[in-house]
Amino acid sequence: MASVKQLKKDINNSIGSFIEDIYMWELSNPKADIKKSNSLIDESLLLFDQLIQEVNLSKVKKTKLHFNSIKEQLNSGLEKMIKKLEKLK
Repeated sequence: MASVKQLKKDINNSIGSFIEDIYMWELSNPKADIKKSNSLIDESLLLFDQLIQEVNLSKVKKTKLHFNSIKEQLNSGLEKMIKKLEKLK
């Protein structure tokens, strides 16, 4: 079973890496509309906050299932945002 500390690190690293990808996209596309990429950053921060709140729930009976659910939410949320980043022009 993964620890709470490791799960929080995984969430932080995954979303942080995605935000770095957005910044790299902004640097490589200086004439692009930054408002769209900033909205992606905001969306990723909202996902981060939501997932950390779920990790911090103290009254969970089946922690393994709960952690797996959080990992799935992280992966699906990142996949959706990566697709949005690929569509930016």
